[in-house]
Amino acid sequence: MHEENTPVDPDALLSLIHQIKEHYQAPPPTRRRRGKQRDFSALSFLLLAVVAVVLRTFKDSELHRLWSRDCRLRQALGFARVPHRTTIGRRLRGQVAEAEAQIAALGQQILAEVKPEADHSEVSALDGRMYEAQGPAWHKSSRQAGVVPPGLRNVDTESAWSKSGYRGWGQGYRLVLQSLVWPAPVPLFATWRPNNPNEAGIAAAALAEGQLAVTDVRLGDETFGGADFSQQYAQAGGWVLTPKQLPAQYHTWKCDLYAYRKETIELLFQRIIQASGLKECQVKGLGRNGAFVLASVWLYQILFLVNYRQGRPAAEIKDLIDDARWRIST
Repeated sequence: MHEENTPVDPDALLSLIHQIKEHYQAPPPTRRRRGKQRDFSALSFLLLAVVAVVLRTFKDSELHRLWSRDCRLRQALGFARVPHRTTIGRRLRGQVAEAEAQIAALGQQILAEVKPEADHSEVSALDGRMYEAQGPAWHKSSRQAGVVPPGLRNVDTESAWSKSGYRGWGQGYRLVLQSLVWPAPVPLFATWRPNNPNEAGIAAAALAEGQLAVTDVRLGDETFGGADFSQQYAQAGGWVLTPKQLPAQYHTWKCDLYAYRKETIELLFQRIIQASGLKECQVKGLGRNGAFVLASVWLYQILFLVNYRQGRPAAEIKDLIDDARWRIST
């Protein structure tokens, strides 16, 4: 049985940081770059993004002020000194790839540890969700001309438009998420992208790079039902089930299996949003928004696994985040 070695700390936020550190998986060593080396580690800024989500503090100036005043928190994150405000924004913009790698690595660990019952196959679901950008709408004609109309202020120029059958047209960015279906929905993979690329293309690229988890069956909407992605996934060892693979007239076991998509991946998006309170973009830019949204996914993964090992329900994830937000004594 797994034993938790998290240090007991009277501050729930500091205890949460210790738990996250235990689940961090250091990337393989790379060749040392020439020139000045980074003063702060990638882990420190991943933790910073998580704390920003927990405390709902997203502006660089607010984070800088927080680290300046809270020495214990700064030390727990691994900052020997307070980073400059511009350094915080610049490093957060570069955290997307590192956060995606941590989510994918922990997803493989969850897949190996959280097993379905003996009469269930290993099934996952894949879907995307738009996070609406801050600021007013920047319309297509102005975008193509590369001109922000006079009087249109606070525009997120890195955002993009896309159309959803559920929400209609929206301007923002996109989170593509893979969820385990049984025994409970939990993220296995997540990637943050501009709003307009095709989700199946994003998933295909992740599969080719070995980031997307391969399960026996993968559920998805019609976007993922094309022959190219289905064949690519089959070659990797899995089977894709979308409305295109369902019988047109008769209700079969395939229909019953596909129905679990609404009970898992669609529900999981809402659970992550409710746990972190992060429903839409809080800042401008692809990288900075991605750092916060992916941090909320990584945090959900970690707390799910902690609860699973301790026999607690996944519904307690929000309670743990709320305790950390208010720095409740543990």
